[in-house]
Amino acid sequence: MKKVLLSAVAILAFGFANAQDIKYGAKVGLNVATLNGDVEDAKSLIGAHLGGFVEIKINEKFAFQPELLYSMQGAKSEYSESEPDYSYSEEAKYKLGYLNVPLMAKYFATDKLFIEAGPQIGFLMSAKNEFKFSETFMGDTESASGDVDIKDNLKSIDFGLNFGLGYEFTENVFASARYNVGLSDINDVQGSNDKIQNGVLQVSVGYKF
Repeated sequence: MKKVLLSAVAILAFGFANAQDIKYGAKVGLNVATLNGDVEDAKSLIGAHLGGFVEIKINEKFAFQPELLYSMQGAKSEYSESEPDYSYSEEAKYKLGYLNVPLMAKYFATDKLFIEAGPQIGFLMSAKNEFKFSETFMGDTESASGDVDIKDNLKSIDFGLNFGLGYEFTENVFASARYNVGLSDINDVQGSNDKIQNGVLQVSVGYKF
């Protein structure tokens, strides 16, 4: 992964040296995130992302686009059971906040449609487990909710690969869809051999200045 990032930096330097056009922009959008690997019953968690980018146009077909995005990721889990005179339900939301740096190569298949791919490094900014449960027995109900900081249980740096496509409606306005495949095991619980990776689908709208 380090070799990939070094190659991306080299492409960035080459892009600046040979750029035909450089534009700055901002983007915002929806995240559909989950956790893959040794995770049972992980369900998608809806979040958001926002940030900025620089589009370095190398020629009519190719561009290089480094970005800086704050991304709300994670997953949720749900469990319930019901018997005569007894029921139990619980829900946990694992909310992870990352500062991500995607380094995207863009290929313009047409004047409007582009395909993109590239590596990403992410820095964990926050991590919480928000939980709630309810238990009913013989008509009596007990419930509780709260949140626990789990940042110490996760690695501070994450690596991934992005693949996506987008469409430019005008010279300034565009929309894109991208999937981030987590390559790193982010589990940092001492004594645990479980491997956990991020997975995030992002749908964005953006504006280039």
